[in-house]
Amino acid sequence: MARNLFNPLQFLLIIATGLSLLACSNSDNSTIDGGSQYLPIPNPVMSMPPDEGSINLLSQNFDLGSVGYEQAEYFLEGTASAFTNVSELDRDGMWTVEPGEQASYKTRIVVYRPIDPNDFNGNVLVEWLNVTAGFETPPSWGTGQLEMRRGGSVWIGVSAQFVGIEGSPNGLLPLYLKAVEPARYGSLLHPGDSFSYDMFTQVAQAIRNPSGIDPLDGLTAERLIAYGESQSAGRLVTYVNAIHPLYNAYDGYMIHSRGDGASPLAQEPLVSIPTPESPLVRTDLNAPVMTFETETDVVFLEYLKARQPDTDMFRTWEVAGTAHGDYYTFVSGRDDTVGDPVFASVVEENSVLGFITCDNPMNNGPQHYVFNRAVRALNDWVANGTLPPQSPRLQANDDGSDYVYDDLGNAKGGIRTPYVDAASAVLRGEPNIGNSFCRLFGTTALFSAAQMATLYTDEAGFVAAVTAATNDAVAADFLLQEDADAIITWAPNQWRAQTAAP
Repeated sequence: MARNLFNPLQFLLIIATGLSLLACSNSDNSTIDGGSQYLPIPNPVMSMPPDEGSINLLSQNFDLGSVGYEQAEYFLEGTASAFTNVSELDRDGMWTVEPGEQASYKTRIVVYRPIDPNDFNGNVLVEWLNVTAGFETPPSWGTGQLEMRRGGSVWIGVSAQFVGIEGSPNGLLPLYLKAVEPARYGSLLHPGDSFSYDMFTQVAQAIRNPSGIDPLDGLTAERLIAYGESQSAGRLVTYVNAIHPLYNAYDGYMIHSRGDGASPLAQEPLVSIPTPESPLVRTDLNAPVMTFETETDVVFLEYLKARQPDTDMFRTWEVAGTAHGDYYTFVSGRDDTVGDPVFASVVEENSVLGFITCDNPMNNGPQHYVFNRAVRALNDWVANGTLPPQSPRLQANDDGSDYVYDDLGNAKGGIRTPYVDAASAVLRGEPNIGNSFCRLFGTTALFSAAQMATLYTDEAGFVAAVTAATNDAVAADFLLQEDADAIITWAPNQWRAQTAAP
């Protein structure tokens, strides 16, 4: 049985149409635009983990079997390449690189797949697990798992980086794989993050063209879409600009909550190859790229410096009232099995079960609902060329140091939802204060009963405002109807919670 149940001590611990899309779905990775050859991708050797311990990944509290999914874990091993640049890595992202030094590796993947093959939609969402805490977490799964499952996708988490396996002196707690389950993971071998890009590519090969063990257990992957959040988003920016043109391994990308930078092409112990400041995503790709940004990301992590225009192969969504990390992703969403309306609630909570405590309540905004729409939009974009809607940009002040706020205190611009247009709180992505990652958690400040009465008069007025703003977001194509229904259903409860007599 996998270790899915939430352990608070562990938690603390806690992204074209026509011919272009045909090219991006080319599973044999044989030709590049213009007729040149893609480089061949080695098939890693797949094996089962030893019958020791259990799968280690902090993902959700509920049993996947209760929602029609099963989990499995596989080891992959082979020889991976690092990369060197052929010419200067310019800010435009049009990078040319070539394989360089090689090293042996052995890593693992965690697979969540529908139990009933008829439920599978053909999409395999491959997440570059995040290691910022000194161990692995799946934040894109944490934010979007409801829609990923609701749509019938397979999700795969990849142990792509050294720290997730071997740990770091700066980790919050020693929860890396070899520390938590040494008998199970002791044979894993990571040669360093310079080799992570090729390891991630070889995972795609193992999914598309399994040799021996099949990680999809008989399901056929029609589309592979890579995900990476925060630090992993920085890895994906470098992957998209430098590695994708060599191998064409993935059909689309979700770059989730990047700041302005990109990860090095190579790093110690190899000769470091840094990437330029605030690089753009290259504009000649044959695979759709969606960049999903919260308020924290755009101003406070300075994605503003890397903003670029939308194209038929690139979209950026910027969402008002959101933070880089929030209450749903870290706490409540771990129990969200069917999209119950309670997950639309806005509450003030400054603690992750008492183990991470911030001075102010963390953001409890609409990121997960808009991200659900982004997950489905990217699936459709990759599958049939349906372009996602273009997002308004968040309104920053003249020097880019903060947002322009409305009279209630919420940011102007960006994707609008009832959380900011029929607000019951001030929801910001500004840095919080306190231990650990509080600076990434944003803030929530609920309106008083008197403020709610001034704004909406009574419960009927509030519900009407929420309903209108929710319907507007659905019409703008930034909310799914099933999530909109949950938001509207919850609105009377939100009113009562904030206006009840003490």
